[in-house]
Amino acid sequence: MDESGAGAAAPMSREGVDHALRTLGAERERIAASLLELDGHTGVRLLKGARLTGETWRRWERVRDRLTLLWRVFDAYQRVLDAACALRGRSPRPDVPTLVELTGMLSGRSVELPDGEIPLEDRTLLGPQEKRATLDEAVGMMSDAFAFVAKEVAAADAAWSALLKPLEEAEESWQRTARLAHSLDGTRHPELDRLGRELTSLGRLVRTDPLSLCPDGRPDTARLDRVRASLRSIGDELAGVARLRDEYAELVAGLGEAIGRVEETERRAWEAHATVLLKIHAPNVPAPSRGLGEGLRDRLAALERLREAGRWVEMAGRVAALESAAAEALERARDDLRLSEGLLDRRGELRGRLEAYRAKAARLGLAEDEALTALHELARDVLWSAPCDLRRATALLAEYQRAIRARENDGTGTT
Repeated sequence: MDESGAGAAAPMSREGVDHALRTLGAERERIAASLLELDGHTGVRLLKGARLTGETWRRWERVRDRLTLLWRVFDAYQRVLDAACALRGRSPRPDVPTLVELTGMLSGRSVELPDGEIPLEDRTLLGPQEKRATLDEAVGMMSDAFAFVAKEVAAADAAWSALLKPLEEAEESWQRTARLAHSLDGTRHPELDRLGRELTSLGRLVRTDPLSLCPDGRPDTARLDRVRASLRSIGDELAGVARLRDEYAELVAGLGEAIGRVEETERRAWEAHATVLLKIHAPNVPAPSRGLGEGLRDRLAALERLREAGRWVEMAGRVAALESAAAEALERARDDLRLSEGLLDRRGELRGRLEAYRAKAARLGLAEDEALTALHELARDVLWSAPCDLRRATALLAEYQRAIRARENDGTGTT
């Protein structure tokens, strides 16, 4: 029995040989097309061109071994087919010895396997089981190697596809944000620097070892997502600072108006408080706040020094604090004003109610009631005197009201 195993099988007929050669020729074309497509795949080109490290490098080493095996087995496979085609082409009607040889080529162990290229999983303790394979076995070996390579290449390609674009977007975002930060104050931004270092580390990992970021087979973008979210936050903050710089005059004018409202309310609160001291007996009423507007004016003037120094980032924080302080000061001044005006309004309310009860007494025919008249005059004296004792006036008004109601209920009054 020869090396190809031709003696183990009856020779094929001429028609059988021609059919097998046509079938195998078509099969070779499909295999060649698949191999060329694999060789030109983006993932393969990236893996060949990248300086790989870590997990990706270890897996690429196995892929590269399988690729080498794939091409070398294909080369041996082609040589057998080329030799068979050449032998068949020598005569239109091959004799029996030729058919026997062709049968051995096409169905026997005619493919010489490359030394040292058999994958570990295809070996035994004594080494490769066979140094030759049939054409079908060679195709099976190539199919297994192709599936392994395609799976690993697809995994690397998917990792790069999922990670490279967001990485590049994050890097571009960082560059834009860094340029904006520098244009605003010319100083370094500590958080931006930290994000830059994180991006450098991530970029190295994504470009050289993307599969290390796929622990469960799916790309993990958590670190990139955190960096991008932080960059968006800083970018939004700096964009606000840039708007502050561009709209500085309008902003200062607005702050000046807000402070003016504080000063006006503070002035009115003091005027109302002075009126209360003259017209209302309220020994415990606190004095309004003083100097709220003046302090805010000083802080507003300090902004101009920051503008002259080009310290826009620092100014943004000062502006926000000043806006908050102005709102708080205005509310405090309004509280002071409401307190004093409330006392004056209370006196006016009591005066109005007293006259309303007097009109009611008149409607009931009690205008000449001496006791009611005396109560009315007493309450009126308290309410129209200065300073007015609101507590006593309230008590007298309540007594006057009860007296009118009592007369109304017992029928003393007439309608």
